[in-house]
Amino acid sequence: MFLRRVLLSAFLLLSSALSAAAELSLVMVEEDGCVWCARWNDEIAHIYPKTPEGQSAPLRRIDIHTALPEDLTFARRLSFTPTFVLMQDNLEISRIEGYPGEDFFWGLLEKMLEIADSPPLN
Repeated sequence: MFLRRVLLSAFLLLSSALSAAAELSLVMVEEDGCVWCARWNDEIAHIYPKTPEGQSAPLRRIDIHTALPEDLTFARRLSFTPTFVLMQDNLEISRIEGYPGEDFFWGLLEKMLEIADSPPLN
């Protein structure tokens, strides 16, 4: 009976740990005067929060010329605007440098989100 309770408790604990979803966000790195940032704002910004992608990875904007937020860890230096960085639990997992246009943006973002959903290769 004791062993059964221990096993059940362990199973429930493991199940809750596995079901805890990682927190995703999409960080847009931008700057004033960026033509491609403005184009993204015109074509995507108004609809992004209403899409499944926007609900899975809410948008967070940062200016490339300000200090980076301390809660985010980027894999490498941010050099271009716009840059879209997919963060999982505040760690970079992938990025799009530049804005390739509406059609390509959605396809690239979909691939990034698939990477986030993939189990680790360990």
